[in-house]
Amino acid sequence: MNNIIVQKFGGTSVATDANRRLAAGKIIAAKKSGKQPVVVVSAIGRRGEPYATDTLADEMRKIDPAFPPHPHEMDIMMACGEIISTAIMASTLQSMGHPAIALSGGQAGIITDSEHGNARILAIHPHAIRNALELGLIPVVCGFQGVTKFNDENSSGSLTTLGRGGSDTTASALGAALNATAVEIYTDVDGVKTADPDMVANARTLEVCTYEEVAEIAHQGAKVVHPRAAEIAMDYGIPLWVKSTFTDHPGTEIVAESRAPQSLYQRITGVTHTGKLAFIRLEIENEEHKPAVEQEVYRLMARAGVNTFLTSFSPAALSFAVNRENYPTARDLLDGMVVPVATDPNNRPATYLYIFKFSEGLDLAYRNQRPLLLSLEESGLVHVVDVPGTAHENCTVVSVIANKHRLVPGVMIAVFEALTTAGIEILQMADSDMSISALVPENDASRAVRLLHDTFGLGSPAVP
Repeated sequence: MNNIIVQKFGGTSVATDANRRLAAGKIIAAKKSGKQPVVVVSAIGRRGEPYATDTLADEMRKIDPAFPPHPHEMDIMMACGEIISTAIMASTLQSMGHPAIALSGGQAGIITDSEHGNARILAIHPHAIRNALELGLIPVVCGFQGVTKFNDENSSGSLTTLGRGGSDTTASALGAALNATAVEIYTDVDGVKTADPDMVANARTLEVCTYEEVAEIAHQGAKVVHPRAAEIAMDYGIPLWVKSTFTDHPGTEIVAESRAPQSLYQRITGVTHTGKLAFIRLEIENEEHKPAVEQEVYRLMARAGVNTFLTSFSPAALSFAVNRENYPTARDLLDGMVVPVATDPNNRPATYLYIFKFSEGLDLAYRNQRPLLLSLEESGLVHVVDVPGTAHENCTVVSVIANKHRLVPGVMIAVFEALTTAGIEILQMADSDMSISALVPENDASRAVRLLHDTFGLGSPAVP
């Protein structure tokens, strides 16, 4: 009978000797209960701490800020965090009387594509893990990494990293490859919460979530489980648990919707927040010309590598959000941008020139460009049209996770009324089958999360 269980421990769980011994206690308890634990670990700590992945990446970037590190070397550097953590955790278990062996991603048989920094797992050949288990050892595997396929040019494969949340992905993928009875994700909270406990003191720990719910929660900003990990577990039907290294709380069980209790259907699951965004709105009054102007805007954003979110169309305007780090690029590209729209050459004017103008202080290019178009406009051959633009630089998305909310009347209006009644400006709204999202000013994010959490009665009951 297969009794393999995969246990993944995050950066805080392995950050200190005391924390590692608590994590080791969870591993040893699983072994004593008759299970065969396979352990996956993240790098030690967070940015600023010496062995954290972000710290290692920053060291590479500091070599020459004008010369970005090659992705191949960057992956080798970033993988060191998990290698260090794995060796230390294996040694910790050994010191506590439980034989263990540290395995890199490649040694564990994790094969990926060659997309350095964001590789995808293609296959897992867990021979070394199974051999270790047969010898009575506890395998401790580096999360976040793998190797490419062997080939004639690279007989040993090239080390790759899996991107954000890669250790969660490693754990779920190993669970699938080993046909594990469960995958346990250990973190510094008791399980999946109804909101970020740093924002909402009475956020509840959910006893059960569906794979779909936890994937949506993760996509909308909660960092408790990476979406890819939830999706892999869902695809292979692996029971997934989120637990705390630091308490004995049973945690949150993540199951298929078909196994979920009836109470999970059409429920409000929680409130999340994500993203440092900027919001841009452009006014284009001519409905006939608007599609051509819009096309040029989105073509320009694509060429510049700027992703757009929360796109909205109306007869007289278009609006979208961009990551704040891309906002200066988007704003500078659009300010003073001229889009020609040709009309019938037998009519006058034969061409319209649309020029983008942001509010005062953000319109330097417009102020330089606009006078140059006066002579063309005076010729009667063209008509110059200003496109007023507004920009909100500091925004974030607050989302209500609501399974099958379309089947429950009133959820959208409850979100809208709660925020507007409290004087929180809604810049944009969007919805899907699993969530309702509102783009709000970033300085209102905490208040908006708490307000929506209270609106839907998600908090723990007060302790008398």
